[in-house]
Amino acid sequence: MGTLFRKRPIRYPLLILSLLGIAGIVICTMWNLVTGIVYGFVLLLVLILAWKAESDTYKETEKHIEMLSYRLKKVGEEALLEMPIGIVLIDEQFSIEWTNPHMLRILGTDSLIGEEIFSLSEDLYNLIKHEESNELNITLKDRKYRAFYKPEDKLLYFFDITEQVEIEALYYDDRTVIAILFVDNYDEITQGMDDQNRSQTNSLVTSLVNNWGTTNGIYLKRIDSDRFIAVMNESILQELEKKRFSILDDIREITAQQNLSLTLSIGVGAGSQSLLELGELAQSSLDLVLGRGGDQVAIKQPSGKVKFYGGKTNPVEKRTRVRARVISHALRDLIQDSDQIFVMGHKMPDMDAIGAAIGVRKMADMNGIDGYVVIDFDNIDNSIGRLMQVVKEKSDLYNRFITPEVAFDKITDKSLLVIVDTHKPSMTIEPRLLNKSDKVVVIDHHRRGEEFVKNPMLVYMEPYASSTAELVTELLEYQPKNDKITMLEATALLAGIIVDTKSFTLRTGARTFEAASYLRTNGADTVLVQRLLKEDIGTYIERSKIVQTAEFVHNGIAIARGDSDKIYNSVLIAQTADILLTMKDISASFVVAHRNDGTVGISARSLGEINVQLVMEELGGGGHLTNAACQLDVQTIDEAIQKLKIAIDDVLEGSTEA
Repeated sequence: MGTLFRKRPIRYPLLILSLLGIAGIVICTMWNLVTGIVYGFVLLLVLILAWKAESDTYKETEKHIEMLSYRLKKVGEEALLEMPIGIVLIDEQFSIEWTNPHMLRILGTDSLIGEEIFSLSEDLYNLIKHEESNELNITLKDRKYRAFYKPEDKLLYFFDITEQVEIEALYYDDRTVIAILFVDNYDEITQGMDDQNRSQTNSLVTSLVNNWGTTNGIYLKRIDSDRFIAVMNESILQELEKKRFSILDDIREITAQQNLSLTLSIGVGAGSQSLLELGELAQSSLDLVLGRGGDQVAIKQPSGKVKFYGGKTNPVEKRTRVRARVISHALRDLIQDSDQIFVMGHKMPDMDAIGAAIGVRKMADMNGIDGYVVIDFDNIDNSIGRLMQVVKEKSDLYNRFITPEVAFDKITDKSLLVIVDTHKPSMTIEPRLLNKSDKVVVIDHHRRGEEFVKNPMLVYMEPYASSTAELVTELLEYQPKNDKITMLEATALLAGIIVDTKSFTLRTGARTFEAASYLRTNGADTVLVQRLLKEDIGTYIERSKIVQTAEFVHNGIAIARGDSDKIYNSVLIAQTADILLTMKDISASFVVAHRNDGTVGISARSLGEINVQLVMEELGGGGHLTNAACQLDVQTIDEAIQKLKIAIDDVLEGSTEA
């Protein structure tokens, strides 16, 4: 720096002054010699003084800059060695070449030179080798650090962010959470009680819920006879999750001792700063829980992420048919306000989906509106194929079955689209129809999943029902009687009920027999049902081969598999799971096999001790507590079984996440 200033730059002010002075001397000398000499002397004196002043200024500036340079260098060295920032220099082999003293103090060691950088933390591998980001949060000696990496210099910086992380944790733990608690079937159970028993039941429920709130530090307020609102924070919610929301078991078990079938449903809104949004999330979660049959908890985040807890019991059958009558009248009004009715079930429809679709199409006839069933004739199983052959003999009904392409061309803005036996758009035969129609009705008996038809005009979802055919049969009873249901239509509906109840052995309630009785009264042919549901001996043998592969993965849980090089019909997979469930010591069965759509299908069945719906939801599927399925986009059955075992373990341990 000093050398630079000793090499004097050209001094333009002095140069100009000298040139002007010389010119003045020449002029003065030409005019008067003495005057020129005096002028030259004075000019020389001025130039000397100016040069000296400028030299002194340069020397002072040079000295100041040299001092500043020294101080900056000293400060830089002190910062490098003394500032509370860890600094590590590594070589091409990722070994430590140098560290500053603070880094040694962080790790409590005298030297790190020669050690591999990844020995400090395995997380540094992603930071250094993958180079997806130049920063990463890691833990060293129980403290949190943000590590920055400069690949061009092979240099790492470590900033202590422990206090910041603790403050963030305190902030997140203290965020408000709103929950809505709903006592399932409270009004129905207490309706027939006298005042004393009703008061005792009310006191029991209030006491249980309030004790739970007091124990966990939750503010609770009863806002209706069967509804509470709860306010807590995130840390309390986390503790409740660790306990798997034990209040669900307490309510169920204690009320059962009093001969009451009360359960609790809880919808929780979390993860937002807006109280309005939290309230909406809590209500949305509760709607989701009730759509899944109750007796469980749903925790919903603004991102749409949902966690489920509970769901250990089958949905309780409703005691009145008021809801069925109200829904039927609402559906009648929608049908009468439409120009056409299109009914669509799920892909590869079973007898329940087809039977329900035929029933809804009959409602259109009863109201004098044209109705059509959307079906993909290339993707139906043998039983549906046999039904279509019988229907074909009735040309007036067969002409009402149309392909998805024809339906897409025929549907208009005034048409009504009815979805039966599913509520997931991705599972419908033709999802494009949902985008083309603004008038959509959903009728389903499955527990509600996170994926749902957007903005339906009417939803009739009853998880207590044995089948969608049962629900549609009840709706038919309240439609206009100007067009009686035919034998074939009644038979299709009865076949749907028989298939989903396994001949009235599973998920069968009093309402199921009432619906079957109504259909039998209207000419349903049980012999024809048996003909439609018959199977060939080859199918029986295939099922037997799969049953032979069964292995127990937990007490009472069996998994069977199809051949790795063979494609199986989805119905055969489901039937095999049903058969396994009839075997001794099996309380839950899973059958895994390749499907003709390129995926690996899993059918799950249970006697109720394990919620197979939660297991299937872990894998992207869904269904009922005792009857569920999913399809996995994997290459091998072994990979699918591995995922299945993990999902089973997660559900047995506690919660599921969607």
